[in-house]
Amino acid sequence: MVLGYVSGTWLGSVTVCRLAGKQDPRYSGSCNPGASNVLRLHGRRLALATLLVDAFKSWPVLAVGLALELPPWGLGLIGISVLLGHCYPKWNHFCGGKAVASAFGVMLLLVPGVALLCALVWALLVWRVRTAAVASLVSAGMAPLASLWLAPDYTGVIVVFALLVLARHAINIRRVARGEEPRI
Repeated sequence: MVLGYVSGTWLGSVTVCRLAGKQDPRYSGSCNPGASNVLRLHGRRLALATLLVDAFKSWPVLAVGLALELPPWGLGLIGISVLLGHCYPKWNHFCGGKAVASAFGVMLLLVPGVALLCALVWALLVWRVRTAAVASLVSAGMAPLASLWLAPDYTGVIVVFALLVLARHAINIRRVARGEEPRI
């Protein structure tokens, strides 16, 4: 779990933007270190790189858990640790991202069917409503339901993932209700 937390604290946007010589997204736009803010600030290429780092940073530590043949709840604890590291990185004064890409990456390895279904819903909603927060909230809300059907052993873990993502979007929920959420 400690390795999961540490791997989660690697904010892909900070590394990607630093390597590209761009401004740190934590200090402009929505001030969120996620792919959506990077997309609005610096374009598709850097947003995709951010998404890939945030999605796959959990895989090495989860691979260790899989090699040790941990049960679903054990792998889930590692996944939750990654998400907590992403949301609350100690070295960034506990100010991190919203865990959407990180949750997708964890689920892609542990429950690929659920992850791909959620990604499809997310992509369709972004295309239709042009708001990443709405797509993220709906996808997070449907993940536990999809897990009941596709990966029932992981439903409890995915409920915790979804609750964390929903909680991290509290500000976005208020902005969506007021019609002030930034569009992609």
